[in-house]
Amino acid sequence: MNATLCQPTITVIQHQGHLHAATANEFQDRLISAISSHPNAILLVDMAQVESLDSSGLMTLVVGLKRSRDRGCRLSLCSLSPAVQLVFEITQLDRVFEIFDDRAAFQAELG
Repeated sequence: MNATLCQPTITVIQHQGHLHAATANEFQDRLISAISSHPNAILLVDMAQVESLDSSGLMTLVVGLKRSRDRGCRLSLCSLSPAVQLVFEITQLDRVFEIFDDRAAFQAELG
């Protein structure tokens, strides 16, 4: 009997600029598409170029996290600016999301 070990797909999603009401729908579409396309995938949202985040952007990430968990995916965030990190801390969502300092820390966690 042969056993095949399947490596999950790792998908990196980036956003540039502000993640707010005007851009949240487009970002959510990309996020949901990635989740739907790759069941049991590992998704990394690299936020290095996100300048600001409002409640709409935050809600988009929460929806993505819920959808990813429903589909058996792992969704992580990395490279949050201090201002964006503060939003997660104030809302206590830093306790809900898996957040890494950068891509290297994420890759090290994967082993």
